[in-house]
Amino acid sequence: MVRVMYEEMAGRFRSVLMRNGFTPDRAELCARLFAEASRDGVYSHGLNRFPLFIEYIRKGYVQAAAEPVALERLGVLERWDGRSGPGNLNAHFSMGRAIELAKLHGVGCVAIRNTNHWMRAGSYGWQAAEQGCIGLCWTNTIPNMPPWGSMENKLGNNPIVFAVPRPEGPIVLDVAMSQFSYGKMGIHAQSGEPLTVDGGFDRDGNPTRDAAAILETRRAMPIGFWKGSGLSFALDLIVTMLSGGNAAMDMGRLGVERDLSQVFIAIDAARLPDQEALRDKVNAMIDDLHAAAPDEHGGQPRYPGEGTVRIRERNLREGIPVDPAIWRRVLELDAD
Repeated sequence: MVRVMYEEMAGRFRSVLMRNGFTPDRAELCARLFAEASRDGVYSHGLNRFPLFIEYIRKGYVQAAAEPVALERLGVLERWDGRSGPGNLNAHFSMGRAIELAKLHGVGCVAIRNTNHWMRAGSYGWQAAEQGCIGLCWTNTIPNMPPWGSMENKLGNNPIVFAVPRPEGPIVLDVAMSQFSYGKMGIHAQSGEPLTVDGGFDRDGNPTRDAAAILETRRAMPIGFWKGSGLSFALDLIVTMLSGGNAAMDMGRLGVERDLSQVFIAIDAARLPDQEALRDKVNAMIDDLHAAAPDEHGGQPRYPGEGTVRIRERNLREGIPVDPAIWRRVLELDAD
């Protein structure tokens, strides 16, 4: 690994995007979202995903200039069409609109269809929390996980985000319905490092920590086994109903992950009474979590997102670790 400073990475992304149909303002935001993912340690959905994103633009799966349009306004719920635009820009817009509705009504919900991969899911939780909102959002995906009791992929791993605002720093949970995201497994397969727990099944149907074996079979393991399987299906059902868009089943028939469906919910926490008491309660809950006795291996309990700030500070100070081959590909794209 080598390290690249955040500003250089964001600048390269911006330059490549402008070469591929983005206006300066949209290139700036899109580049920032990609670079921030890698800055915060989610390398699989930052730099590592960027060349594929450009490939999808060139294949016409992602329409660089497309912006979302409103379809229906149903009180605090709105439906939008993403028009196959860049997924992270559509997601940033949708959470922004949900926040606007929350500031007006206390709660806002935006469902968007015909959008694309939103890259780092947690970006939109941080976005909500930094605006003083409790945030909740999720997406469906192409079928990439078998229902419990099956070996055929029918479910998406459907990442979901929960975010809680806090003056001392947001709490942001970003999880997929598979034990490990495919991006994370790709990193482990490349390095040869085993997964920390079983993450899927090998060709003989045995649970395994070998990421390469799971990528070969495409049989990822749901979190909580049958519980994660059921939760994945429920999330797909709800997002499809709210957006009126594609289900994972539909993307499976397309054969490519595109024109998917997402939901963004914001709740204005500033409207809740007893703000000081709530802040004290949240901090007491965090202190209680930190006070938990470590396990036999000396583990350290932490709240969701706690490690992100430390990774962010180090990467801003020392540079973002990158795979040299992927970074060279970005430089080549900038020279095209």
